[in-house]
Amino acid sequence: MGLSLRMRLRGGTKKEIITPVMMSCSEEEEEVTIPSQFQCPISYDLMKDPVIIASGITYDRESIEKWFEAGYQTCPVTNTVLSNLEQIPNHTIRRMIQEWCGSSLGGGIERIPTPRVPVTSHQVSEICGKLSTATRLSDYGACKEMVTKMKTLGKESERNRKCVKENGVGLVLCVCFDAFSENANAVSLLEDIVSLLTWMLPIGSEAQAKLTTTSSFRRLVKLLRNGDQNAAFLVKELLELNEAHVHALTKINGVEKAFLKSILQESTCVNSLISIHNIISVKPETISRFLELDLVTLTVEMLVDSENSVCENALMVLNAICESNKGREEVRRNELVIPILVKKILKVSEKKNLVSVMWKICKSGDGSEVEEALRLGAFKKLVVMLQVGCGEGTKEKVTELLKMMNKVMKMNGFVERSDSSNEFKHVKKPF
Repeated sequence: MGLSLRMRLRGGTKKEIITPVMMSCSEEEEEVTIPSQFQCPISYDLMKDPVIIASGITYDRESIEKWFEAGYQTCPVTNTVLSNLEQIPNHTIRRMIQEWCGSSLGGGIERIPTPRVPVTSHQVSEICGKLSTATRLSDYGACKEMVTKMKTLGKESERNRKCVKENGVGLVLCVCFDAFSENANAVSLLEDIVSLLTWMLPIGSEAQAKLTTTSSFRRLVKLLRNGDQNAAFLVKELLELNEAHVHALTKINGVEKAFLKSILQESTCVNSLISIHNIISVKPETISRFLELDLVTLTVEMLVDSENSVCENALMVLNAICESNKGREEVRRNELVIPILVKKILKVSEKKNLVSVMWKICKSGDGSEVEEALRLGAFKKLVVMLQVGCGEGTKEKVTELLKMMNKVMKMNGFVERSDSSNEFKHVKKPF
């Protein structure tokens, strides 16, 4: 027995399958019965890419792949253990479905396009072999052709991407990148390789070694400076994979300027901020180099009207800068810091770094920072934060900040002028 579905007329004579929640009284509707042999035994939907498995039963490729990925090695219909998980396109059923879709019985459903056959491990290995040979021969044209073929396969389906990733392509690509990294005419090839590598991470240590040589890192920095978001992402991932990569990267001349330029570009901003934080955390001595390039001003200005994710990463960088005496001095000298921090207290989702920055500069300052924060309404916002809840470490810093402000209020008469005794009478004091 076939599956009865409602169809909706979509301009002209083309129709689409709809569910009850999609129905509209203003649209022309009719029922179409899909023959059972055209339905996937798993989803009961019209098959778009019918394939036969070892048991002889035909399924829609997407449904049976999910079944196998879940760990099953049996046929869902017969429950027999399969000798292999190979899926062979059922061209006969696919043609029958297409003919039915275009017939009067199919109600004029738009024909299902012929699916591309997924790439096999053998095909990927062949491409890898050709790319490896072309790299050894420094054959740019052949390398470009193989890399382009990989990109095309990856765009066709997630299954193709998975197959490419699982067959050692990452190492071959990194070897190729390193081999052409100093070739000024190979920019297009290198950009394509970086784009491919972003969905092959994490890569093994051997591949990382090829990608983090001086020449390779120098090329990645150039791509980063030019606003390549894939390069920004790849550098960030490399720095997070191994601290040794940070030391290798910071040996390159002009790397700090490249990162500062990249954080001004929307497409690379977040990844570059994370990379700067990793560099400063692993090599605190780089703080002075970033300070000379006015990193504090750039980071603080980002907090003014940037989206939440940018603000949180900018605060993370500021917090790392404040680990050094020189960094704290530079942050305190910026007149926007306290006003922006106070303004953002209840606006950023992750408050750990914001509180930490405020705590560090208030605790190490001369008291003027505490007074300014108090005048701008920080006390009430911090109390609200404490009542809503925060992490243990953050809670301790907030409590200490409130004690500092409470002391200033008593000394300078802020209590009387702001009538804070009435303002906070409904809030239980945590200190």
